[in-house]
Amino acid sequence: MINVRITRTSAQGTIVGFAVKGHAMYAKKGWDIVCAGVSTVTFGTVNSIEKLTGVVLDTETEDGFLSGTLVPIEDPEIAGKVQLLLESMVGMLGDIAESYGKYIKIQQVII
Repeated sequence: MINVRITRTSAQGTIVGFAVKGHAMYAKKGWDIVCAGVSTVTFGTVNSIEKLTGVVLDTETEDGFLSGTLVPIEDPEIAGKVQLLLESMVGMLGDIAESYGKYIKIQQVII
């Protein structure tokens, strides 16, 4: 199972980080569309944030693991764009979970 943890602030509900851990086990390695979809969405979001806003998340990757932590952003316009991209990621992961809920679990944590 893939476990996704989205970390939000209690004050505004903004996303400050995420972690994705595990393997879906939907199909054998190389044919697992759930793992491929989740990897594409999460890595694509990290890359999009960097390319489109210039913000570099503090990331950690290993086999079956990706985490991203947002660094402080002073420009409110850039911060808004980063939040839009992160919320888009959450929406896409939610769509995957709707179809393949047996293989992915999404948890939202408020700090």
